Amino acid sequence: MSIHEECGVFGVLGDHPFRAAEYCYYGLYALQHRGQESCGIVVNDAGLFVSHKDLGLVSGVFSKEILSSFPCGNMAVAHTRYGTTGATNRHNCQPIEVNHQKGHMAIAHNGNLSNAVQLRSMLELSGAIFHTTSDTEIIAYIITKERLTSISIEDALSNAMNRLEGAYSLILMSPKKLICARDPHGFRPLCYGKTNDGIYVVASESCALSAVGADFIRDVEPGEILIFTPEGIESRREHCNKTEKKLCIFEYIYFSRPDSVIDGQSVHASRIRAGEILASEHPADADLVIGVPDSGLDAAVGYSRASGIPYGIGLIKNKYIGRTFIAPDDRLNQVNIKLSAIRNTINDKRIILIDDSIVRGTTSGHIIALLRNAGAKEIHMRVSAPPFLHPCYYGTDIESREHLIACHHSVKEIAERIGADSLGYLPVSRLSELTGNTHYCSACFDGKYPTAIPADVGKSRFEQRLTG
Repeated sequence: MSIHEECGVFGVLGDHPFRAAEYCYYGLYALQHRGQESCGIVVNDAGLFVSHKDLGLVSGVFSKEILSSFPCGNMAVAHTRYGTTGATNRHNCQPIEVNHQKGHMAIAHNGNLSNAVQLRSMLELSGAIFHTTSDTEIIAYIITKERLTSISIEDALSNAMNRLEGAYSLILMSPKKLICARDPHGFRPLCYGKTNDGIYVVASESCALSAVGADFIRDVEPGEILIFTPEGIESRREHCNKTEKKLCIFEYIYFSRPDSVIDGQSVHASRIRAGEILASEHPADADLVIGVPDSGLDAAVGYSRASGIPYGIGLIKNKYIGRTFIAPDDRLNQVNIKLSAIRNTINDKRIILIDDSIVRGTTSGHIIALLRNAGAKEIHMRVSAPPFLHPCYYGTDIESREHLIACHHSVKEIAERIGADSLGYLPVSRLSELTGNTHYCSACFDGKYPTAIPADVGKSRFEQRLTG
C-alpha cells in the first residue's frame, strides 16, 4: 500500500474557437503526477460537446490522430484521474457529461465528498440511476436537479454546494460558460490564469498554467464560484468564509509538483523547510544525504543545507514508469524496476535517507534493502511527514488504520521492521512551518477532522450496489 495522488482538473475558455484539445493535452501532461489511471477531454464546439476518455496515461490515451480529430472550440474541460473512490474502469473516466432538459454539461472533479453515501442513497430513492461509482456523478446529479428550477447554471451550482460536504475542486462546462468552484474548506487546490492571447485557464496547480503559457492570476478562494464567459469573469462568494480554511497539508508534502505555488506558498520551499526541520529534530552522524525520487529530493536538499552533510544522488528513478506501474501485491519487483542505487555513491557510506511518508512500510523496507545491497554501512531514515495514524475522507487514498504501520508499532519497532538504523518523522507541531499558517487539514496525522466522519468510507463503497 502506498499513498496515491489525487486527480487533476483543467479547463480553458477563449473568445473565439482555438485548438482547445491541445491546450488540455499539455495541461493534463503537466498534471499527470496527480493521476495515472485515466484521463479525458471534452471540447465545446459551438454548443456541441466532443469528447474522448480512456484508461491510461495522457500520452497513451491522446495520440496525435485523436487530438487532431477534435474540432476547434472556444472552451474545453479535462481531467486526469486516480480513483480514491470507485473502481478503475472506463465508466469512471472523467469529465462526466450530462444531457438534460436545460442543456448539456461536462464536469471534472478533484476530491471526495464526506457525505457521498447519504447523497447517493437519497438520489437513488428518488429514481436516479448511476453509471459510475465516483463521487463526481453524485455532484453532477445534484447540480442537474438544481438546474431544473434555477435561473442559471451558476445558481444551480451554488444551490448544490449547500448539500455537498467534504472536498471538491471542480470545473463545469455548459454550452456557453466555463465555471469553477472550490469547497468552503478549500481542501484541494484550484487556480486560474490567462495567456497573452486572452485565453483563460483553470487548473489544479499553477504548473499546468505555465505548461500552456498562461500567467498565474490567483487561487480560487475556498467557497468561491468563478464564471468565465467571453465577456469576462464573475466571482460569486456566498459560500466563502463560512468555515475555516483547511487545505490538505499533503499537497505540500507530496501531491503537488515542486514548481507549483499553492495558496501563495511555494511547494518547493515547503519541502526544503521540511528537510531543515528534520535536520534539527533528528540529527545523525552520516556521510551523505539522499532523497527518494521524486518527492523526497527537495527535503533531502533542505536536510543537507541545515546539517552540513553533503547531498548526493544515490537513487535513480526510471522516468518511463508511472507511480502506479505494478499492482501493490508485487512490491519487491516494483521497487527494483522503478529505482536503482548508485553503488559508487552509496558504497561504504553512512546514509541519511529522506522520503515523504511511510504507510505500510513494505516499500521503505525494499528501498533500504536496495541501499544495503549497494554497500551502505548505515541507513538513517527521515520522513518529511508525521506518522499516518488516521484515515482520510477527503481524497487521499488512506481508507483505514488496518494497514498503517504507525498505528501498530512504535518508531523504534518500525525502524527495525524496515531495516533502518534509526528513524525520525516530521513532528505534527511543526507542520505550520511548511505553510506559514495553520489553515490546513492534518487529520490523517492528528485525527482532527474538519467535517463529520462518514459512516462508509471504502474506496469501493458503491461497487456492490453497481454490480449486484
